[in-house]
Parts: sequence; structure tokens; C-alpha cells
Amino acid sequence: MTDHQTTTRRFSSGPWRRLRSLRVRLIAVFAAVALLTAVSASGIAYWLNRDAVLKRAQDTALNDFRVSLSRNVSELPLNATCEQLRQLADYVASSGLNYAVVVADPAQPDCTTASSDPAQYTLASVPAKLRDIVGKPREITETNPYPYHLYWQRQNLDGRPYVIGGTKVVPTGPTAYMFKSLENERADLNTLGWSLAIATLLALIGSALLAQAASATVLRPVKRLGDAARRLGEGRLDTRLEVEGSDELADLARTFNRTAESLHEQVEELSAREAQSRRFVADMSHELRTPLTAMTAVTDILEDEAESLDPMIAPAVRLVVNETRRLSDLVENLMEVTRFDAGTAKLVADEVDIADLIMSCIDGRAWYDAVELDAPRGVRAVVDPRRLDVVFANLIGNALKHGGSPVRVKVRESEDAVTVEVSDSGPGIPEDVLPHVFDRFYKADKGRARSEGSGLGLSIAMANARIHGGTITAANGEVGAVFTLTLPLAQPPEPAAASEESAQ
Repeated sequence: MTDHQTTTRRFSSGPWRRLRSLRVRLIAVFAAVALLTAVSASGIAYWLNRDAVLKRAQDTALNDFRVSLSRNVSELPLNATCEQLRQLADYVASSGLNYAVVVADPAQPDCTTASSDPAQYTLASVPAKLRDIVGKPREITETNPYPYHLYWQRQNLDGRPYVIGGTKVVPTGPTAYMFKSLENERADLNTLGWSLAIATLLALIGSALLAQAASATVLRPVKRLGDAARRLGEGRLDTRLEVEGSDELADLARTFNRTAESLHEQVEELSAREAQSRRFVADMSHELRTPLTAMTAVTDILEDEAESLDPMIAPAVRLVVNETRRLSDLVENLMEVTRFDAGTAKLVADEVDIADLIMSCIDGRAWYDAVELDAPRGVRAVVDPRRLDVVFANLIGNALKHGGSPVRVKVRESEDAVTVEVSDSGPGIPEDVLPHVFDRFYKADKGRARSEGSGLGLSIAMANARIHGGTITAANGEVGAVFTLTLPLAQPPEPAAASEESAQ
């Protein structure tokens, strides 16, 4: 077995098989759809709420900063001192919205303490991009009556989120900057995120439970259908499904029942025809057996007197003798085939030495000069000697007839079986013939108008091997054809043997 085959077998069983089940896939699809939906909805809700919360916080702070700055800037004198700038920052930041203010004046470049909280917020804390844009005037137009505007930017300072706004107080005066912390808003958004995550998890669990319930509802009829199909495949042709409802699964059950009913009728019809054919063959064989017995007795007498007959008559007598024997053998083979088909063939088993049995077969047919035997004594098996003699006679006789001598017979014993290998010295078996050598009435030699064999020998040999619990294989060796008989050392159980006979 290759690595690929091993991997395929491993994946087709155990946990991998459970992962590929329809129930697991249905739950996975439900869970994936629920997860995608919940994550999408939660993500959209989170970003909408985030924008709303941050926009509300920054708009409130910026509006308050603008109003407070406008109210307090009128009290700032020209050429204000550093202390006056710091007081302006304190006044603007005292509105109660908890933001800090930094005031910068180009006329006071050394004033670094004009801040409502100089320990944390200075002009250096303002992003450079914001300082640049705040200090640049815009052209006054009909839609823009003021050269300076309030600009803002979200920025992280020391890992904490802020919205920072800035504007010119007067065109030639100081610039004020606001620092509004968004820590509370971030905490609220984190709480919202955790809530949405928990909701997503609950939706995932709910979808899995829903998928489990749905799969149980959907797959129960499918499982019943699978069990019914399995029973039908095992030969229980009376298997039917109970139909409930009018959905697609009910229609499938009705289709199964109609198919099973049709199959049952066809199998019964074929079985009846097969039984009639077997009875016909059996009756014909029995009817032929009585006249053939009388004809055989007469031909034996004619054969004994063949030397004293007229030379013109002797060939015809020998022809009648040979054809009568062929017909007698064919009738015996047909009767044996009908016994196998009817399941009435039985084993009369005994423990014998395989080497002695093969030697008896060879000696009884005077094949000892054409057969090379390699069979150690002591290889004993529980077999039916008569049936096994038929197997050996067919295999060795077939090798001598079609392959030519010397025929080699080799016996080998394994742990619980015995193997008998019969090889010949002929041209071998054509590749297109190999699959059919054990078929009934199959003859490989199509060139001869007439064959001495009936085409049943190898088929009967295979049936006898199977009734022992063994088998026969055919292949081509380095020289000639090779037939390999494999038999268990112990007798197979009777039920198994009977079922295999019926199958044959």
C-alpha cells in the first residue's frame, strides 16, 4: 500500500470521517453565517457608535472652547504679559468640561507656562501640523468672512486619546489651544466592544444549537433512508420507508419505495427464471444420465472389441466411444454445477496430507512422467479429498493440455494456510483471457472449431476451492501460466461455506 493510499484510508475513517459528516458541515455553515452576520452587525454598530460618541464629545468641547475663548479674550490687554496669558488659559479652561488650555503669543516667545496645566500641557504638546494650519490665514470671500478658524485633530499623547483644537485669538494676538481627554469615551467604547463581542458569542452558540436542531430534523429522514438503502443492499427487498408529509424528503422516500418495489419484482422474476433454468439443467442431466449409462456400457464393450472389427468400422467405433465419454463427463459436470448453484454441495472433510493427495491424483491419471512435484510431506489440512482431487485434476490436466510438460506443482505451508502452485511450460495466457479463465463455458482457443473440453473444469475447480474457504488465482509467470490454489488448514464454518456456495 502506498503512502497516498494509507493517508486516504486514514482520512476516510475516525475523526476525519466525522468532520466530513453532513451534520458537522451543517452546523459549521450555520455557525459561519451567524458569525459573519454577528461580526458584521457588531462591527457596523461599534463604528457607528464610536463616531457618534467621539463626534459628540469633540463638538461639545470645541463649541464650549470657542464660546469661553470669545467671552474671556476681550479682557486680554495688548502686549499681554506671560501672567496675563496664563490667567486667560485658566479662565477659558474653567468652563467645567474638563479640558486644558495652552495660550501662545509670538510676542512672548519665552513664555512656556501660559497653560491651565503647565505640568502636562505645553506648546510642545501641540502637533506641528496643527500649529502650522492654525497660523495660516485664509482668503476672505463671501463664503469665508474670517481669515482664521478653529481647527482640531485627534491625537494620542502618552498613549491616551485626545482631541486637540486651536485658533487665533486675534489676527495679531496670541493663539489658544485646547486639550480634551477622550479617556471616558474610550472606556465607554471598550465596554460597548465587550458587549458586542459577548453578543456575537451568544449568537454563535445560538446558531450552533439551532443548527443542531435543524440537522436533527433534516438528517433523521436521511439517516432512515440510508439505513433502508443499506438493508436493501443486503438483500432485504421488502424494506420500505414510512412516508410523512409532502416535502422533498417525503418525495424522496416515495421514490425509494417505488424503486424498491420495482427491484423486488424484477429480482423475483429473475430468481424464478434462474430456478427454472437450474431445474431444467438438473432434470436434463438426470434424464440424460440413464441412457448415457447404458451407452457407456455398450461403448466399453465396443472398445474392447475394436481390434477385431473391420478396419473400416474401427475409427467410427472409437469416435463413438470418445464422444460418449465426453458427453458423460459433460453431464456429470452439469450436475455438479447445479449442485453448487442450488447450494446443496456439501463437504465431507477429513484431515489428509496434501502431498499424498496430489501424488494420488497424479498416479491415478498416469501423469507421473509429465509432472514435477515439489511437495514436502507433513502438510496436513482438513479438506474433502474427493473435491480437492477434482481441483488438482483440473489444474494439472489443464496445464498439460494447454501449456505442455513439464508441469511443476509446488506446495508451501504458511501460518494458517497451504498454497499449491501449478505452472506449465507453455506460452502463457493472453492478457484479455486472464479475467475470464474461471467463467463457465469460456474457451480461450477460438481458432479450433471444436474443443475437447466443456469449459466447466476451471469453474468447478474454483467452486470447490471456495467451498473450502479458499480461492484460485491465474497469472503468467516467467515461463507459462501459473495457477495458485490457496486453502485454509482448518475447515471453514458451515454457514460461511453455504453462503459462498450459493453466491457461486
